[in-house]
Amino acid sequence: MEALGYTRTAIALHWLIALLIFVAFPLGVYMHELPLSPDKLKLYSYHKWMGITLLMLVAIRLSWRATHRPPPLPATMPSWEKLAAQSVHVLLYVLLFAVPLSGWLMSSAKGFQTVWFGVLPLPDLIGKDKELGKLLEEVHEALNFVLLGLVIAHVAGALKHHFIERDDILARMLPFLRRNS
Repeated sequence: MEALGYTRTAIALHWLIALLIFVAFPLGVYMHELPLSPDKLKLYSYHKWMGITLLMLVAIRLSWRATHRPPPLPATMPSWEKLAAQSVHVLLYVLLFAVPLSGWLMSSAKGFQTVWFGVLPLPDLIGKDKELGKLLEEVHEALNFVLLGLVIAHVAGALKHHFIERDDILARMLPFLRRNS
C-alpha cells in the first residue's frame, strides 16, 4: 500500500523551509532600502542566518527525499499537469540552493563575512571583488524574484487542487485536511 502523504519529517522540513522563505524574502526587500545603520547591519545578519539555515534545511530535505519516496500524484491528474508539478518542484529545489549560495557569494565578494547566528564564522567563498559583488547582488535579487514566482505557482497549484479539483494534494502536506473517503 502506498503512502497517502509525506512523512512527518518531510512535512516539518517543508514548513520550516516555507517559514524561512516567508520571513527572509520580505526582510531582504525591506532592509535593502534602509540607510546604513547598526539596525540595517543587524537585519542583514539575520537575513544571512536565515539563508544559511535554509541552505542546510534544503540539503537535509533533499537527502530525506532521496531515501523516502514522496506519495504519487493522483492517477487522474493529466500528464501535462504532473510534468508541470515535477518541473516546479525541481526548479524550487535548484533555487533553494542557488538563492542562499548567491547571497553568500555576494557577501564574500563585497568583503562581508557570513557569521551564522553571530557565532560561527563561515569561510568566504570567493575573494573580495567590488564589481563581482555588484553583479552577484543583481543575480541574488533576480533569483529571489524567480523563486517568489515559483512559490506563488506552487501555492496556487496546491490551492487549485484543494478547492477546485477537491483532491488530497494539499492534505499530503497538511494531513488534518484529509477528506474521509
